[in-house]
Amino acid sequence: MPAQTSQKPIDPAPEAPLGAAGGAPATDLRADARRNRARVLEAAREVFASQGVDAPLSEVARRAGVGVATLYRRFPTRSDLVAAAFDDHLTTCATALDAALADPDPAHGLFGFLETVSLTLVTEHGFDMGFMIGFPEALDYNGEPTRAAEGLSSLIQRAREAGQLRDDFDPADIGLLFLAVSGLSHQPPETALPAARRLVTYLLQSFQGHTLSPLPPTAPMDLAGRRRPVSERSVGARSRSVAHPQSSAGSSGRHAQDS
Repeated sequence: MPAQTSQKPIDPAPEAPLGAAGGAPATDLRADARRNRARVLEAAREVFASQGVDAPLSEVARRAGVGVATLYRRFPTRSDLVAAAFDDHLTTCATALDAALADPDPAHGLFGFLETVSLTLVTEHGFDMGFMIGFPEALDYNGEPTRAAEGLSSLIQRAREAGQLRDDFDPADIGLLFLAVSGLSHQPPETALPAARRLVTYLLQSFQGHTLSPLPPTAPMDLAGRRRPVSERSVGARSRSVAHPQSSAGSSGRHAQDS
């Protein structure tokens, strides 16, 4: 999504860019600029976790205590800010992909990569939304814009040729796995981790080449189309409605009679 550019306040004290996708690396910045950058990234993670990666960037700036113009100068696009906020987690996943590509057993490498990403998705709040929007390009580092997609495609092909994947396995099934697992990201860790491991194990076993019955056709999905979680207020209202359906119906009936 393009960064919002309207109504930017004038920043009275311009500072050197605080690198992310662009600008100076964090290690080259002066101490106060590094502190500001850290505050912006911490605020971004908090806002993205609670409101989604399409949240107003003005809210990130407000929470970090900086001007909106300063935020845009440091992170020119929303994608720059998302990538910087979750850089450590993306690096973990990119490293897992490199290890998978180097594994002489393609299925072992593929399944290890999928498990690492899945567990990261459920333990780091907000990362699931940022990752889904950019997958697999989010894992492309060092100026290689198609490395992740080509690497995954090669890994899948090697596993299929080795008879380790079912013939009707489709790369879109990886997105389906991540989408399913990310639904656990708002559970407490003591619930999310064992549930994710169990779900991933179920799905990985179904990917293997010894299954008997064919799968239904694949369905194209837009992983970037995920929306932020329903607010607690909405959930609470729905829970009360489900818990007391007769009372709601009775109330509606009384209103109808009164009218």
